[in-house]
Amino acid sequence: MEKILKYFPELTDTQKKQFAMLGDLYKDLNEKINVISRKDTDNIYEHHVLHSLAIAKEYDFHDGSEILDFGCGGGFPGIPLAIMFPNCRFTLIDGTGKKIHVAEEVSRAIGLTNCFPVHRRGEEEKGSYDYIVSRAVMQLPQLVRLMKKNISREQKGSFKNGVICLKGGDLTEELRPYAKKIVKTPVHKYFEESWFDEKYIIYLPL
Repeated sequence: MEKILKYFPELTDTQKKQFAMLGDLYKDLNEKINVISRKDTDNIYEHHVLHSLAIAKEYDFHDGSEILDFGCGGGFPGIPLAIMFPNCRFTLIDGTGKKIHVAEEVSRAIGLTNCFPVHRRGEEEKGSYDYIVSRAVMQLPQLVRLMKKNISREQKGSFKNGVICLKGGDLTEELRPYAKKIVKTPVHKYFEESWFDEKYIIYLPL
């Protein structure tokens, strides 16, 4: 939790309480439903919560934004972002029921009213959203082909509707089809921990 406060000192009391609850909730649920690597549960704040919040450092979602977390797993990046942007609506989808169950339990336990986990595959999603967020679910070209249908044509925010992904490693080939449009931001621009080396925020306006 100290890492969250280190980079986000302006949090409200409600946000601090919600973030503080995440560690124990995920550890307890992970004992019953393994959605996070067992060895990774001790690093829940750095590897999962803070990593998710890299998007919030780079992009400020306007109030009323509709955001889809595609392939949310147990709730990342959607749940941390829903805490950070309480005036936006987040729909979280995943094709694995047990992962959505975890996201539902966490969301309910911390009192999120703007977060809606749904057991659903991307092919089945019919909604229209300002932004789609995702964390290393699949290659970007595949994700765009699958989810481009769900990007709203009406722009309400200060930056264009599109896809925002958290990815790592050498992305040269994966991003080549979008070289003229892509915005690639290293996460260590905001977070100094070495775990974030070679991790990036990828924004593709659509």
